[in-house]
Amino acid sequence: MDVVTIGESMALFTPDTSGKMRYATTFSRKIAGAETNVAIGLQRLGYQTGWISRVGDDELGQALVSFIRGEGVDVSQVTRDEKASTGLYFKELRKADDVRVYYYRAGSAASKLEPEHIDEQYIASAKYLHLTGITPALSETCYQTIMHAIEIAKKHGVTIIFDPNIREKLWTSKQKARDVLLEIASEADIVLPGVSEAKFFFGEKTIAEYAQLFKANGSSVVILKEGSKGSHYYTENENGFVASFRVDQVIDPIGAGDGFAAGVISGLLEELPLEEAIARGNAIGAIVTMVNGDVEGLPDKEEIDRFLQDDKEDVNR
Repeated sequence: MDVVTIGESMALFTPDTSGKMRYATTFSRKIAGAETNVAIGLQRLGYQTGWISRVGDDELGQALVSFIRGEGVDVSQVTRDEKASTGLYFKELRKADDVRVYYYRAGSAASKLEPEHIDEQYIASAKYLHLTGITPALSETCYQTIMHAIEIAKKHGVTIIFDPNIREKLWTSKQKARDVLLEIASEADIVLPGVSEAKFFFGEKTIAEYAQLFKANGSSVVILKEGSKGSHYYTENENGFVASFRVDQVIDPIGAGDGFAAGVISGLLEELPLEEAIARGNAIGAIVTMVNGDVEGLPDKEEIDRFLQDDKEDVNR
């Protein structure tokens, strides 16, 4: 296994028309979740990924597992909960620069994850453990599960990569979010925060100051995402900036960060220089924004290679 990830995937419903969702009468059903977005993105690039989670013993849970299995992700560590339902969320596309998300996931099957659901050897078999800040926000047992997984990864020398992916709606308070997510970041080898997330943690600072604060917190590699501008990276020996690619029209920005993570991890698996791995992440993030849906735009190896080779001078974002 190249990468194992832990977290909730949900049934995603999107109105077939733009504008306020209250006026929508028909919806399209898709599948989405930060961790499985990354797992699917890596699978399409040729890597073996596994997903640990729980779903409801219901039709949406069955559809979700079938879809993710169909993408090639190993779902052997996904269990069914007979008492809790599969989570839902709705994506409201009011206009190109106004996308809103509404969660219906409180008490979901995935929020019932517990440390006992983790198979130590499953994580030990991986090269990377990918985590986000969403899972520990779902419940106390989810937090405990993530910390248990981190303990296993460290025991077996599995590299931990952490994307804070802050979802303030899921936390009881901002302070709780800061405390828990910085605790997890301190255990991660690589962190992938957005600049706005760094500001959430540390207040108004420079990019270099944010990087130093994350490194002082315990991470050895810090990649700070600055949206459409690009990404900054800092290690013990080097630092730099990799510009983003621009696209004609942003259709749906949600999922771009997960595409970025998949691109970076794939580059690290290939032992590319960090700058090249980040360039691939930037490219996949750009591609994802061109398509409606969280995973529909994730490219395969041929598509990403073609995108990276094409001339981008006439493209705008």
